[in-house]
Amino acid sequence: MGAKEIVGIFIAVLGLGLAPAAFGRQLLSRASTSNSTCLQWIMTSAPGQFGKGCDHQAVEELARSGQAFAENQLGVESALVLGPDRTIRDARKWFEKAARQGYVPAELNLAVLYINGWGVERNYGPALYWLKTAADQGNARAHTNLGILYMNGWGVRKDYAEALVHFRFAAERGETGAMVNLGFLSDAGFGTPQDKAAAVNWYRLAAEQGDALGQNNLADMYLRGEGVAQNDTLAREWFEKAAEQGNTGAQIKLGYMWASGRAGNPDPETAYALILSASLSGDARGDGYLPSLEKQLDAEQLTRAKEKAQALREKSQHAIPELAFLR
Repeated sequence: MGAKEIVGIFIAVLGLGLAPAAFGRQLLSRASTSNSTCLQWIMTSAPGQFGKGCDHQAVEELARSGQAFAENQLGVESALVLGPDRTIRDARKWFEKAARQGYVPAELNLAVLYINGWGVERNYGPALYWLKTAADQGNARAHTNLGILYMNGWGVRKDYAEALVHFRFAAERGETGAMVNLGFLSDAGFGTPQDKAAAVNWYRLAAEQGDALGQNNLADMYLRGEGVAQNDTLAREWFEKAAEQGNTGAQIKLGYMWASGRAGNPDPETAYALILSASLSGDARGDGYLPSLEKQLDAEQLTRAKEKAQALREKSQHAIPELAFLR
């Protein structure tokens, strides 16, 4: 398995703080008295979870009246298919309506649909347009995503120097994904002199703020002793934090540590559960370990390990929708 993972495209998660306060007040003032409470719920609750008097019909009425917050919310619900009349194809329509009002979370969400080809044909042209539109408004998340496009050469010429500019802008404003990618570029020596110690510092900054990929990459540096003194204990601790959040790379590496005795006394049951959880999530990089681990387990241990793997997978899946789209 690879030593590091490049952070994936961020999908914007709606937050009132991403829109200028004056803009938020202006939108709220245009809502009817009967709907203003509902609009407040949209701005503060998780997708699909509203208070009394704010059901899906009320949200749709607000969206059809031109409220960008509600339009973006319907886009989120459609992308996550949170209702019988919601589809991923509807998401583009609602995100675009809100984006054309200058609502940054919707601009980011619309870009991500085009980048991934979700409900639309994959098209980097409009993705770049909407990311640059949001970035021009100073949005750090947009700069992170632009950096990812330039780092990978998606829809643009691969340009590590340009990627570094965007990542640094975003990292200085607290974007943990940008910190991880700055670590990756320093780690690999792409667009900047290779500096393992600097990579560790960037990974640590992200990891300490709860970024699962930052935690995984920091753990990997401890595991290998690159840029930092080798330390299996700290590697295990950081892998555990990332694995708990559903990072499959961390689950596989932590499983390897338990299988090999580097996390403590060899524990094939825990190792099997961790690696199987990653496999169930679609990451097959650790599948080669499973047959030999299975041979070390009796029927009862194997049943327990499979139950643990499924529980870990379900737990991480439940966390993803809450972070998936900017509300």
